[in-house]
Amino acid sequence: MKHTSLLIICLFILASCSKEKAVNIEYDLSIPQVNFAVTDLTEALQLKSYQISNDANVVIKFQLDPGSSKPQGFKIEKTSGSEILIKSMDQIGLMYGGLELAELIKTGTDLNDIPTITDSPYIEKRGIKFNIPLDVRTSSFDDSGDSAQNNIVDMWNIEFWEQFFDNMARHRYNMISYWNAHPFSSMVKLEDYPDVALQDVCGTTVKPQENSHYWNVPEMPSSKVIAHLKVLKKMTIDEKIVFWQQVMKHAKNRGIDIYFITWNICLNGASPPGPNWENEGQVGKYGITNDYKNETSKDYLRKSVKQFLLNYPDVTGIGVTAGENMRTPMTDDDKEKWLWETYGLGILDAKKLQPDRTVNFIHRFWWTDFKYINKYWGNYPDPLDMSFKYAKAHMYSAVNPPFYKSFSDWMKQHNLKSWWNLRNDDIFIHRWGDPDFASRFIKHLPIAQTAGYHMGSDGYVWGREFISKQPETPRQLEIDKHWYKFMLWGRLGYNPDIPNNRFERIIASKFPETNASLLFSTWAEASKIIPQVTRFAWGDWDFHWQPEASMDIWNDLKPIDKFRTNPTMEGSGILNAHDYVKAVLNKERITLKTPQDVVKNLMTYSANAIRNAEQLMTNATSKELKQTLLDIKSMGFLGEYYAHKINAIVALEFYKNTGNTTQKAEAVAHLKHAVTSWEKYTNINVPRYKRQNFARLRTFDWKNQLEAVKKDIEFAQNMTTYEEDKRADKK
Repeated sequence: MKHTSLLIICLFILASCSKEKAVNIEYDLSIPQVNFAVTDLTEALQLKSYQISNDANVVIKFQLDPGSSKPQGFKIEKTSGSEILIKSMDQIGLMYGGLELAELIKTGTDLNDIPTITDSPYIEKRGIKFNIPLDVRTSSFDDSGDSAQNNIVDMWNIEFWEQFFDNMARHRYNMISYWNAHPFSSMVKLEDYPDVALQDVCGTTVKPQENSHYWNVPEMPSSKVIAHLKVLKKMTIDEKIVFWQQVMKHAKNRGIDIYFITWNICLNGASPPGPNWENEGQVGKYGITNDYKNETSKDYLRKSVKQFLLNYPDVTGIGVTAGENMRTPMTDDDKEKWLWETYGLGILDAKKLQPDRTVNFIHRFWWTDFKYINKYWGNYPDPLDMSFKYAKAHMYSAVNPPFYKSFSDWMKQHNLKSWWNLRNDDIFIHRWGDPDFASRFIKHLPIAQTAGYHMGSDGYVWGREFISKQPETPRQLEIDKHWYKFMLWGRLGYNPDIPNNRFERIIASKFPETNASLLFSTWAEASKIIPQVTRFAWGDWDFHWQPEASMDIWNDLKPIDKFRTNPTMEGSGILNAHDYVKAVLNKERITLKTPQDVVKNLMTYSANAIRNAEQLMTNATSKELKQTLLDIKSMGFLGEYYAHKINAIVALEFYKNTGNTTQKAEAVAHLKHAVTSWEKYTNINVPRYKRQNFARLRTFDWKNQLEAVKKDIEFAQNMTTYEEDKRADKK
């Protein structure tokens, strides 16, 4: 009897304990966004040893409640009983609330300690700019780089996009803009122009690094490229249409709007290959050309736009560029007239068949004039926003770039908002992560004139990584390799005031074997290096300056003379070497940051990054953590290199002005240190990463670059003064 009673008591206790660790989740199965959040929530609960059961003390409820939040917002609250309520006025907010709760649980918050949380988006639309290489015949802007050529096939892989959109939702992105010069040939078939529709997915056997001139007009593939096609995937145009319908449906089920943005006039797949002498006078299929006066071409594009919208009901909007192939003799009036008669009328044709359809329109501010935009687009029936390159090609520079200000006044005058095009043409290889920089950057966006932002690159495809020498199988998506960077720009766009301890907890959850606090601070410090350098050595566009490689389009490695004369970004608060030396020699008061300040910062960031990464490496067990620490250490060596190079530049500038040979000797010594730093930069990366051809720059190879670094020493040793240069010029 005693044993029986004891058994009953034990079973009761076990049942009670089991019930305490059981959770019931109540939600509407018909809402796909919530289904996704519940999947993550269930995984987080099970990771913490909770069981999902209908017989549970704790109940998590998802509730649509019109008065509970702003759009995309949510509220999480515990009732006086054992319920946790997730409430929102819409499905996307419910999804974000579920993902928030899942993250709290995964990062160590007990269900009994869930706080009341109310959140809503700081910026309504938070997007990714994705230059998409659909096919070598329908390219994005510049597909001559290895990133595009290695990613064409994955653009037609549904698992790729499902994983990509799932991560976008977790990071709170709700918009993707696909950029392609002319996607329609790969995505549409027309009754009047049936032969334009491209069957199969094709690449080319032409190697861009060996034949870069074949991409001399990058957004318009040349006849040489088209003559050397290779089939990468067999697909009919009907299969392609079904594929993209599935892709877009998955995006919608993750709360993500779809936009397609084009360059013009580039009727790829229909017109002749890109302009070069051998194509002069040729016409494409059905007489289609890139001549803006060609009425057949306009009819073809208008019908393509109409059918594109009819094919894809989940497309939110279309965007255009008044360029790159809209040059003289086209006037600004000609450009806008052509865009309206093709895109504008094509959209209206689709809306006649779908009168309830809203098609948002994005018009880039590029090579045009608002007088003519308004003339043709002033009565556009749906939302119309502009798009502006907020930090030109370098979002990793200043948190408050000044370039939008004149454009901002113009927008106020015309009551318009802008999508801020955040161009990352700075960092492709290394894992970046500085929450403070991202938060401050987001907060400096002019909110009253902000339609949203989309972050991405112009010559790089953020698809699947392709340069690792010890890759995962299959290779990682770039959004997974660079998870921290993508998370920061999405999450901080939604809420720029997320405290740092939340990011530390996320890091601790991902890398439980490490000191998360030290990794957080070390990662942030290493990530300050490239923005610091880019502010000092500014070049507006991607081909002017790629700091990770120290390259521009004209040089394998930025030589010391070109580096020295590169202008400083307006408003950055940093003097370049020439201005600094001139001020010192004239005994002028210097109030701005000097090159010495830049060097001091770089040496501090670098020393801390290298030292702390080495310390953290002693306990690193996961491959992902080891690679992250090696990236951090690598950025440290890059910072050292730039610090020594800037010191050399300043010393040489003094020598040029004064003839003081001691300054010349100092410069040579600094450049020798720069060689040592670049050697370390090379040695840490060559075992891990392949060389690659950058679309806008040519091939980046650490070992080859080392030889260019060494040549700087010879350059400095042979440098003459300004007076000697003048005497030589007179002779």
